[in-house]
Amino acid sequence: MSYLEIRGGVPLCGEVKVQGSKNGVLPILAACMLGTGVCVIENCPSIRDVNDTLEIMKMLGCRVEQYAGTVRVDASEVCRYEITAMEAARIRSSVLFLGALLGRMKKAVLPLPGGCAIGARPIDQHLWALAHLGAEFSGETRIVASAEELHGDIVSLPFPSVGATENTILAAVCASGETLIENAAREPEIDELCEFLNCRGARINREENGSIRICGGIPLGPVCYRMKADRIVTGTYLLAAAATGGMVRIVNDDASRLGMLTEVLDQMEVSISCREGAVCLDAQHVSESRVCAVPYLETAPHPGFPTDLQSPLMAALCRARGRSCICEKVFENRFCTADELKKMGAKIEIQGSLAVIDGVAQLHAGTLVPPDLRGGAALVIAALQAKGSTVISDMTYIDRGYEAIERDLARLGADIRRYR
Repeated sequence: MSYLEIRGGVPLCGEVKVQGSKNGVLPILAACMLGTGVCVIENCPSIRDVNDTLEIMKMLGCRVEQYAGTVRVDASEVCRYEITAMEAARIRSSVLFLGALLGRMKKAVLPLPGGCAIGARPIDQHLWALAHLGAEFSGETRIVASAEELHGDIVSLPFPSVGATENTILAAVCASGETLIENAAREPEIDELCEFLNCRGARINREENGSIRICGGIPLGPVCYRMKADRIVTGTYLLAAAATGGMVRIVNDDASRLGMLTEVLDQMEVSISCREGAVCLDAQHVSESRVCAVPYLETAPHPGFPTDLQSPLMAALCRARGRSCICEKVFENRFCTADELKKMGAKIEIQGSLAVIDGVAQLHAGTLVPPDLRGGAALVIAALQAKGSTVISDMTYIDRGYEAIERDLARLGADIRRYR
């Protein structure tokens, strides 16, 4: 089991290029199972979640090749429609194969998905939406789905769930007729999935009110597609630079996807600008190398502040000047990182869905255990600020979403090493 050792107190400075999007590539890989022809995905991040997804695809009958940041998928011989508990337990996004398998095979069998323990994350909306398209479900300990014929319909989601929106899109492109998804999720990764499918010949449009209209039943062909940069990794590195009083240039091909993060960094009184395919941040002028507190912030679906950056933000605010309050509105267990941060001297009080953070002058080193993927990244940010040498004891979670976090941060001057 590998671990990180980080000696804190070094401002991050320099330039680094961000990996391809984790949250974007996983539904796109599932979409490779639809239609005919070979799909080539460039700038695909080399992370644990991608590897686990590709293993599931191989077991379903796909031919998969990986080389130098590129994945080649040939789904012409897909013959299985069942995913076992062992295959699904490692990765939450295995649930995306539900819509893809219904579209491809008209059948799907899979257990309840795994992933990080950040909350209940029920899949009721997924099943409800797919039922509108003609799917039928049975089974108590696993999901057993079938559809004699998928058909278009109006699907009005009660909540703009990212996963439910993706699953509905994956099934709807194979359905007869037109599907309209009302109250669809607006995350950039949803639009990237639609862009990928349109490149294969689909007709999917995002309407002005945010709804997604899909003209189903159009044959999908081969494609070569390049993934956009990961906005959550970008945000993680920007918050790390702000927290350490650094100055960085993060190469990102579409900084507009950062949304509300830039407003929050403005509140923290760091200088941030987007130009020439990169995001530049300068926190060297911040008083005592301590950012300003953020009085109140709520996580929310896009274009609100992303829940995936809530834990990294909490870590960046542990040494802020003043009191910060973060209200978690998406996942109820996102605050489990607070216990590890308090071991480092952070002053955090959890009041239900509200975290109250009183900034301290100094964090101290320790041996920490990541509670989940983004919580692991948060501990890295805290360790970069701490006095002394911090050990983050298990990289399993972090490796699910960060291609090589120690490599990228070392390029920015961090004193960080991985030991295996």
